[in-house]
Amino acid sequence: MSESIMGAPGSLLLQLFSSSDQDRSLLQKYILAYLLLARNGYLLKEVGKLTFDNDLYMPISDRIEVKKKKPGDETQRGSDQNDQRTNDCFLPGLHDDIALDCLAWTSRSDYPSLACLNKRFNMLIGSGYLYKLRRRLGIIEHWVYLACSLMPWEAFDPFRQRWMRLPRMPCDECFSYADKESLAVGTQLLVFGREITGFAIWMYSLVRRDWSRCPMMNLPRCLFGSGSYGEIAIVAGGSDRNGHVLKCAELYNSELGSWETLPDMNMPRRLCSGFFMDGKFYVIGGMSSHTDSLTCGEEYNLETRTWRRIRNMYPGGNRATQSPPLVAVVNNQLYAADQSTNDVKKYDKLNNTWNVVRTLPVRADSSNGWGLAFKACGDRLLVIGGHRGPQGEVIVLHSWRPVDGNAGGVEWDVLSVRERAGAFVYNCAIMGS
Repeated sequence: MSESIMGAPGSLLLQLFSSSDQDRSLLQKYILAYLLLARNGYLLKEVGKLTFDNDLYMPISDRIEVKKKKPGDETQRGSDQNDQRTNDCFLPGLHDDIALDCLAWTSRSDYPSLACLNKRFNMLIGSGYLYKLRRRLGIIEHWVYLACSLMPWEAFDPFRQRWMRLPRMPCDECFSYADKESLAVGTQLLVFGREITGFAIWMYSLVRRDWSRCPMMNLPRCLFGSGSYGEIAIVAGGSDRNGHVLKCAELYNSELGSWETLPDMNMPRRLCSGFFMDGKFYVIGGMSSHTDSLTCGEEYNLETRTWRRIRNMYPGGNRATQSPPLVAVVNNQLYAADQSTNDVKKYDKLNNTWNVVRTLPVRADSSNGWGLAFKACGDRLLVIGGHRGPQGEVIVLHSWRPVDGNAGGVEWDVLSVRERAGAFVYNCAIMGS
């Protein structure tokens, strides 16, 4: 399919369906139309209108039968037949396997609307099957999840430029005001914190669109390093309920909702950062005690279940007053935001060194890196921070796509500005589903 067709506006879609060209088969129209819908983010109210246009979408055999019926028969039985035809398949005239592949390409912003089309669509969206199908087809849509000072959790769809507020978390007051950590894995957003009774994990399900309690880790902790890779996540290090610095690690399987204890790291560390790169999990930075900073990193091989220490992977370390290392991986390349110099640095895997590639669009040194998010979102780096201006406090999402061979690339783009959101990012997670 040519790029000009794939980039065509929604009006072209209407022309396709209004065309009386008999040479174009109904199946070709379906596939082309739904690819256009998916790629152009067409409004779902038009999807519903087109999907249930019986004259257009009726299978050829049924259209012939209708022409043979008497007007009286249509009046008596037409409504029942239309309902049966609508409920028997997702897209009338199209085999369900093909229809599901087409639906997998639709934006997940539209899933709530799709669920309202009929009972079968509602069951499909509620089952989570489309998310599994998207993973099999390699379809990844990244959303940003934010918790800032003056608002509860919100989701941002970069493609649609659309903000959505999540339901309020049914946690106790202690959890609301305590420090929290967040992690997106599979179709779940995990938020770690403290309740009156101790550590707790709340989970937002993208499928159910609500909050519930997540099973606790085998050894509950805080101030750990973490990273996700598809349906799994690993947390490493941190501090236990008594403040002891840990070197143990655990793997979370979002499909099973279970935690598995992994072999211990070589060194205990807290206030560290974790990430996946080249299919392996890494932990860098942090403190081995309340005063001793770490410059080494550790690599965990999921196949051999072993840790390898990497000396001087994070030179300079981080002080106890600083935030954990601000790191992000784009296209299996590690980047870091220096909290002291306000520079973005790129990691050289072969030489175990860091090189400055550009300047941050916001200052990180004013708050020692706290209140700032530095994340990977697909093939882009996101820097999310607060700004105080004449019209009040806003959160600004800056975006930059690193270019191979030319790290400087273009200037930072402003992806979105969220007004009346405060000036401090408490938690941020990127979900790719």
